[in-house]
Amino acid sequence: MSNTKKAYIAGGCFWGMEDLFRTRPGIVDTEVGYQGGQNENPTYRNHPGHAEGLELTYDPSKTSFKEILDFFFRMHNPTTVDQQGNDMGSSYRSAIFYQNEEEKAEAQEMIDLVNASRKWPSKVVTTLEPFAPFWVAEEYHQDYLVKNPNGYTCHFLRFEDSFIEG
Repeated sequence: MSNTKKAYIAGGCFWGMEDLFRTRPGIVDTEVGYQGGQNENPTYRNHPGHAEGLELTYDPSKTSFKEILDFFFRMHNPTTVDQQGNDMGSSYRSAIFYQNEEEKAEAQEMIDLVNASRKWPSKVVTTLEPFAPFWVAEEYHQDYLVKNPNGYTCHFLRFEDSFIEG
């Protein structure tokens, strides 16, 4: 996999996000972890300010950053501050951790498209945050819903239709 890229997003509990993204075309690997917080080597019990996030390794010949973001905005609620379903707190914020100005511009373009669609009843509150170290979560969190098929998730595909025009 010499020609892969990585994308970093957060949108609530990382279990559900990982479970939906793992089977997407072009996604090569997923890791759940913590990003954007105040301490090094965060853990589930100690991750102040970190979002529960997802590191996506993808093949850009099969999917794009924009397509990843399109799915992201359809599988979680980007209009709630620090909340997804019953999960509340900054760990569950909606965020895109951009790695360069091109990703930041594409993310802002997607937010504008989502807002313009009026599919969500409120405006997107997803934050655009500069890339911060991604700390891989404990092993028992990796592939959690594969290991525990009846486990909790608040993620599901809310809209079939893409936000991307064309």
